[in-house]
Amino acid sequence: MKFLSRTLVVLTAAALPALASAAEIKVAVAANFHGTLQKLAPQYAAASGNTLTLSSGSSGQFYTQITNGAPFDVFLSADAERPAKLEQEGYAVEGTRFIYAIGVPVLWSATPGVVDSEGKVLTENKFKHIAIAEPRNAPYGAAAQEVLTKLGVWDALESGGKVAKGNSIGQTHSQVATGAAELGFVALAQVKTPEGIPGSHWIPPSDLYTPIAQAAVVLKRADDVEAAKHFLNWLRNDPVSRKAIEDAGYGLE
Repeated sequence: MKFLSRTLVVLTAAALPALASAAEIKVAVAANFHGTLQKLAPQYAAASGNTLTLSSGSSGQFYTQITNGAPFDVFLSADAERPAKLEQEGYAVEGTRFIYAIGVPVLWSATPGVVDSEGKVLTENKFKHIAIAEPRNAPYGAAAQEVLTKLGVWDALESGGKVAKGNSIGQTHSQVATGAAELGFVALAQVKTPEGIPGSHWIPPSDLYTPIAQAAVVLKRADDVEAAKHFLNWLRNDPVSRKAIEDAGYGLE
């Protein structure tokens, strides 16, 4: 069955219609996926002749910008709710929305030995600050809060002033990478390398948080709707993009 599935993907990718002329596609991409898409952009350009212009930030902030007329063609969110809401509210093209990745949060420190393999560092509560993305704007921040709540430590950490909230998961990663916070919840894709994960980390069990299904959608105000659709078809079906997404640390539907 795996062979059949892969064959169908290859045939679908090969059958993508060619575009009449090159286009610039403006993509609002959730911060956790920005690095992965940066690596994919030149490969898509080589395959299609189109260029991707990327803007990185939190999904909540992008949702607000899009509903206020921001000139994006495609939205790659860190959740499934906001793209669905944009479609319901008439800002997105119906039939273009799909789950492009399943995100994985990780508790990470840039320093070896800070985070243990079972996450006991959280209940021991000996650190000064733990960084998370703002839960209201960033799905990875919401997942982090959910993990901490289920472990029974959220209230104590927040009331004790130990939770440092970043505007996006990108800012949260910077806080931990620079040592401004000893540890924090980031996306696995932000810290995974071919050599492994530097520093120290713990990947929480999936039953501690709601699955992070990340959806993409074409926006109605796109300058070239067909070019935007072409890009999302490539992202969804091309073996190159699918492998890159998995290699980065995401799951696929």
